[in-house]
Amino acid sequence: MTEAAAKSIREEPRFRGIKQFHNRRAEPAAPILYGEALEYVSKALEPGAAGEHTEALEEETARLIGVKHGAAFSSGTAALHMAVRLAAEKIYGSGDCGVGCGNDIFGSRVYGKGGALSGRRVFCSDLTSSAMVNPVLYEGGEPIFIDASPWDWGMDPEALELAFDRYPDVKLVIMAHIYGFPGQVRRVKEICEKHGALLIEDACESFGAVIDGKQTGSFGNYGVLSFGNGQLMTGTGGGMLLTNDSWEDRKARRLETQSFSSAFGCRDSRWIYGAPLGDAAAGIIHGQMKHLDAHIAKKKAIYERYEEHFSEDMMLLNPIGKGTKPNYRMSCMTVESSIIFKETRSEREYEYQSQHGTAAPMEILDALEAFGIQGRPLWKPMHMQPIFRNCDQITLDGSRREYEKTKQDAFWVRSNESGDIFRNGLCLPSDVRMTEEEQERVIDIVVSCYNRREMDRGLWCAI
Repeated sequence: MTEAAAKSIREEPRFRGIKQFHNRRAEPAAPILYGEALEYVSKALEPGAAGEHTEALEEETARLIGVKHGAAFSSGTAALHMAVRLAAEKIYGSGDCGVGCGNDIFGSRVYGKGGALSGRRVFCSDLTSSAMVNPVLYEGGEPIFIDASPWDWGMDPEALELAFDRYPDVKLVIMAHIYGFPGQVRRVKEICEKHGALLIEDACESFGAVIDGKQTGSFGNYGVLSFGNGQLMTGTGGGMLLTNDSWEDRKARRLETQSFSSAFGCRDSRWIYGAPLGDAAAGIIHGQMKHLDAHIAKKKAIYERYEEHFSEDMMLLNPIGKGTKPNYRMSCMTVESSIIFKETRSEREYEYQSQHGTAAPMEILDALEAFGIQGRPLWKPMHMQPIFRNCDQITLDGSRREYEKTKQDAFWVRSNESGDIFRNGLCLPSDVRMTEEEQERVIDIVVSCYNRREMDRGLWCAI
């Protein structure tokens, strides 16, 4: 956004009296590194200390999550890729070749000719980031996207049942908990067991979140965590593979490191990852673990302040599933006004029209940007991404391929919860360093977008 455009927004009457952020830019979820991080880094560089922080992090994380083994990786995506590889080889046997062998995902309906999945289908959460789906492509698989549930934004178990009815040969499911709010993983796991499928639980965004007293990441056959930028615990990078299977843990470590076969001359016997987590980064993450509860408490307070000031007939925050305790990583909202907002989006551009009594998501994001505050759109569903448009999506109305001819029917709109959440929603600033005063300013900007600033706050704001 140009400064001229930002100034034009700030000078609108509805934003009168709201101050601009000058000292720093408010962000959705910025990483925090504490002072003691330098101590851990310096210890990691001492002679003979190699691997100590990594081992300590793996042990403490596994204990906290409630699993037997945790293997640290350089990123959450690397850990997820390993989980996909292990699961695929357990189901189908070893792949014919290394990662991405023969893959042609651009301009072709064939998603894989090699790798451990080798063209086989995998059920994946639809409302998530592409980082969760890419490992399926790396191993030559074809993702089938399962619609989101309106009750928690996670994978809809009923849609998953319909997916198994249509694709009974699928034996691998990858489910994500997004923005730190757990989905219905218990029901998903039951459905997977019923159909003889393995479950990979992507808990990259939900580290520390709990379902009925049990940590996310411990429900699936494999669990995955991320310590990347913006996560609750960060070393500016890093991930963790979680499992209760000792043999799978040993296999993951062998593939992760630059290990060699016993043949003369250190011959490489198979394709390996070479993506272990550096000990310095592991030390930073390990040092942050003692701040986990404090981070969750601060994130929860931010969510509750938004909830206190936002009226449900105007906007709703992330839904909290029954029996769950989120880590509140990112507070998000969806526009719920009875007045339909006017907004259109293409792949690169968007356009909206301001209306009294409602606000378009991109209108709110533009207003925040004008005042030096960074919000962002919600995850764009995978079935809407150009690279995945040939892939099927399963909703409560069944397969998208099945309804291809009727999707434009003016008298019937096919269910698409993931798309609706994306089009109506946005991520709000949720930085733990944000003060109450700064958050009040964010709230004022958001509610002012509804053109009701001149009216009694009690009419549209829960006091």
